[in-house]
Amino acid sequence: MRIAVTGGAGYIGSVCVELLCNSGHEVMVIDNLEEGHRGAVDGRARLEVLDLRETSRLSEALRSHQTDAVIHYAASVLVGESVADPAKYYRNNVLGGLSLLEAMVAAGVPKIVFSSTSATYGIPAVVPIVEDCAQNPVNPYGHSKLVFEGMLAWFAKAHGIKPVVFRYFNAAGASVRFGEDRRVETHLIPNVLFVALGRCDSVKVFGTDYETPDGSAVRDYVHVCDLAEAHRRAVEREVSGAFNLGTGRGNSVWEVIQACREVTGHDIPVVEAGRREGDPPVLVAAGDKAARVLDWVPVTDLEEMVRSAWAWYQAHPDGYQD
Repeated sequence: MRIAVTGGAGYIGSVCVELLCNSGHEVMVIDNLEEGHRGAVDGRARLEVLDLRETSRLSEALRSHQTDAVIHYAASVLVGESVADPAKYYRNNVLGGLSLLEAMVAAGVPKIVFSSTSATYGIPAVVPIVEDCAQNPVNPYGHSKLVFEGMLAWFAKAHGIKPVVFRYFNAAGASVRFGEDRRVETHLIPNVLFVALGRCDSVKVFGTDYETPDGSAVRDYVHVCDLAEAHRRAVEREVSGAFNLGTGRGNSVWEVIQACREVTGHDIPVVEAGRREGDPPVLVAAGDKAARVLDWVPVTDLEEMVRSAWAWYQAHPDGYQD
């Protein structure tokens, strides 16, 4: 297939592009490189440096690639920043997404796989979270993704586009070649490993009095390579609809820190801090639908996620350097 991957120079996108190339697909990466890196783009893929809001250029790129499907990762993704600067999130995630859909219609691209988020659920009433749980996001980031999910449904009705929506939980780990190198890092595992690398003196634990077994928040971590595999299956098969992508298992913040200590052999000092507003105690996916429809079951455990991320950081101590 001829596949376009928006945000393919970013963390999850780069690993997916690698897998698609390994699977024999012809891949075009579309990225404005504000957050992505040239070094994160697989050399077998074609890179088009453009912003999603450049509708005419985007349409021409999709047309010239003779695109069969789009995998849409490109987005602003920092929860705290979205609260401080909501306009950026609606501009990039909603207006950029609208431009992409218009370009797809103009270029005759029939299918899109969308990288959404569990943040669309907000603070769930029921855990594990199933796909038909109420979606009540508590920040502009989650709301911007939910708005685009709604846009997909209406474009499907009006233009026959076939959408697949993947609501991620917590992406983690790395492939051998590609890993996580964000200009502003908010994810737990990288920040814990940065202490082991000597980049930081300690890691903060936000909230130690939750009603969980060890008092810290519990999250569902899924390996980035497993996420990439779900996208490959979705783009190759005749499927549509929304799917949670998680393991169905939760790990606490303390468990993650302990796994990082064991893998790195480093003492990782911790500073305990108060809860962050809006952080639920437990977020875990029910993955039955993805298992049933896509035959997708993530296979990587927490220790392997940490081990793969640590190996990548050791090989790339300064990231991609571009």
